[in-house]
Amino acid sequence: MIEVGTPGEARQIEVPTQRELPEALPLLPLRDTVCFPETLVPLAVGQDRSMALVNDVLGGDRMIALVASRNPEVEAPGPEDLYDVGVAGVVARMLRVPDGTLRILVQTTQRVRITGWASTDPYLVANVEELPDTGTAQTPEVLALMRNVQATFANIVEAVPYLPEELLTAIANLDDPSALSHLIASALRIKTEEKQELLEETDVAKRLRRLSEILARELEVVALGSRIQSQVQSELDRGQREFVLRQQLRAIQDELGEGDEMAAEAEELRQQLAALELPEEARRQADRELARLERLPPAAAEHGVIRSYLEWIVSLPWNTRTEDNLDLGHARAVLDEDHYDIEQVKDRILEFLAVRKLKDGQRRADDDDGHGGSILCLVGPPGVGKTSLGRSIARALGRRFERISVGGVRDEAEIRGHRRTYIGAMPGVIIRALRDAGSRNPLFMIDEIDKMGADYRGDPASAMLEVLDPEQNASFRDHYLDLPFDLSEVMFVTTANTLDTIPGPLLDRMEIIQLTGYTEEEKLEIAKRYLVPRQIRRNGLTRGRISFSDAALRVVIADYTREAGVRGLERQIGTVCRRVARQAAEGTLTRRVAISAPRVRELLGRRRYFSETRRRTAEPGVATGLAWTPVGGDVLFVEASAMPGSGKLTITGQLGDVMRESAQAALSYVRSHPPEGLETDWFADHDLHVHVPAGAIPKDGPSAGITIATALSSLLRDQPVRADVAMTGEITLTGQVLPIGGLKEKVLAAQRAGIVCVIAPELNAADVEEIPAHLVAELDFRFVERIEEVLEAALVPRPALAGRRRG
Repeated sequence: MIEVGTPGEARQIEVPTQRELPEALPLLPLRDTVCFPETLVPLAVGQDRSMALVNDVLGGDRMIALVASRNPEVEAPGPEDLYDVGVAGVVARMLRVPDGTLRILVQTTQRVRITGWASTDPYLVANVEELPDTGTAQTPEVLALMRNVQATFANIVEAVPYLPEELLTAIANLDDPSALSHLIASALRIKTEEKQELLEETDVAKRLRRLSEILARELEVVALGSRIQSQVQSELDRGQREFVLRQQLRAIQDELGEGDEMAAEAEELRQQLAALELPEEARRQADRELARLERLPPAAAEHGVIRSYLEWIVSLPWNTRTEDNLDLGHARAVLDEDHYDIEQVKDRILEFLAVRKLKDGQRRADDDDGHGGSILCLVGPPGVGKTSLGRSIARALGRRFERISVGGVRDEAEIRGHRRTYIGAMPGVIIRALRDAGSRNPLFMIDEIDKMGADYRGDPASAMLEVLDPEQNASFRDHYLDLPFDLSEVMFVTTANTLDTIPGPLLDRMEIIQLTGYTEEEKLEIAKRYLVPRQIRRNGLTRGRISFSDAALRVVIADYTREAGVRGLERQIGTVCRRVARQAAEGTLTRRVAISAPRVRELLGRRRYFSETRRRTAEPGVATGLAWTPVGGDVLFVEASAMPGSGKLTITGQLGDVMRESAQAALSYVRSHPPEGLETDWFADHDLHVHVPAGAIPKDGPSAGITIATALSSLLRDQPVRADVAMTGEITLTGQVLPIGGLKEKVLAAQRAGIVCVIAPELNAADVEEIPAHLVAELDFRFVERIEEVLEAALVPRPALAGRRRG
């Protein structure tokens, strides 16, 4: 194979006078090299067949043909691997080098075309014919092309170092357009295919035009390379200047005795910043503050502020994230493991995760937002497992979990942070939680979002809008950092006891999931599966030392707690465990303790809660109502009393305006439908007093309307209300019963109070589907449309006393 090489010292070989081109010539294949007519070409010969060819040529007329190989990777190219056009030449010099190879210098003569092959062994011998130029006349077009080529090539020679300036002199003295094109083409470093194209072109004008295009391109590349080189040199010069200045600054700091500490501190921050993939704006701000830090002495007040700021930037997870596990089967298993029952809530959470899984795929397909999506809001009474549900969702997704309590927060700076102009400024709770999570896509549990307030320090609920809104939180800007941080990958789960106090715009951004209280059976299962094992473990006991019977747990549920959740239940179980643990620590516990119902009463003392309905409703004028509160359902009693007077109505019990209006509506209905036998002027001669006990607790809402009407009717008819009946519903002046909310919570409260029969509006009949089936089977539901149906179901049947005066 033939390669380009530089000839060494060689003996001069006389070149014979050029003769006519023979019919066949020995052929040397060239790798990555194209030779042009009338040029001197140095070549390195290394293959055996090529060295044999050179030796034979030197013993004869020294004429050979030089043709480029189509594929430079082929070591021994055959006839099919070579181009059809090459040049003929005469070997002018030859040098043998110590490694056994040859160096030759060939003077090329004319262009030739291969017409056939005379031999391929021991080396290639080709039949050739001369391929002369056409259009050699120096027309104005050819002269213009020559001058353009000469000027462009001169610019290239001035810009690149590998072309000697002597070429400019040689080109300027050439008048032959063909020789000019051959000399310039052989000097350029262009592709082999382009050189072969120029060699094969016989029309001189076309060849000059094509050469002009190639030279214009090369000149543009050379100019671009020069600009890049200048930029690189400028960067190097600036870097060297900065290095020198830093060395001088370090020497000054060393003389002042503050160099080592400051340099180490700044260098550590610089390394930490360099390891982060910061957004462009954050990178500029960090570099600017770091430069300020290096110029300030440690005693300056601003020094500590800047250092703290940079440490906060370094500590944030700008590009650290965890991989989401969106396997719904895994999520279902985690929820079932952590929480008993609440199937509707689990299904709603799984639906939410399924949507996130689909949106995650769409985000890659159509560049949808899809990061943050909706925000879950778990609403329910205390102790029903809202926070633990958030932990379960985080565990199911494989995300970091951070709990943020915003109950009682009244300062907007708690959310957005303080500006650095204030002494002791620090980021808000969102940025602090991100730092603690160490990931830019954690799950944030924002607890008690319904208890945020507002005062002269701002409205934190409005600040929370930017945090929770998927359209805004991609560029959340904390006042302390003053840099945009992308919160769109954070999953937010909020909790609340009631929706009434959450501002409308904030509520509109949330997906509401209602959690209600637990029935007695559900509490029993939760206690057996979760609460008892946890309290045994927390109090240093083992299952081998203590056990709880179902009867004991039922006693704790019924006699020592009355709540919608299970927090108080766990507290009482913990009390039992602590008292047993004390006996074990004192050495008085010799065997395993089986906690039974009597033992519970012995350890916890007198019972705390009783069923009051039978005692409270024994007299006429008292009715049992059902109410909804932020901590779950509750039972309330409405008492009515009459006394001589002038027809006034007194309402007590710290009632709200809506409940007072319900009492007025109930009285108006009773007055317009007096019981049989009541004197016509009875209302004019008597005052009525309606009271709802537990006067220290504010009460409001329309759902006590039928309860007030029933209490008044019971008083006027002198018929007590059944002790096992409780009711809820709004009343109208015409006696219609309108629907209410929170039926499930009210029914659970009725069960805790020992109620057997629940009276509710007919339009609430569909809400029974949300109530556990076993509880529906235990209770007698009466769905009514008018107050007459309520009185028929609620009052104890007894014969009316005709003509009896009330009051």
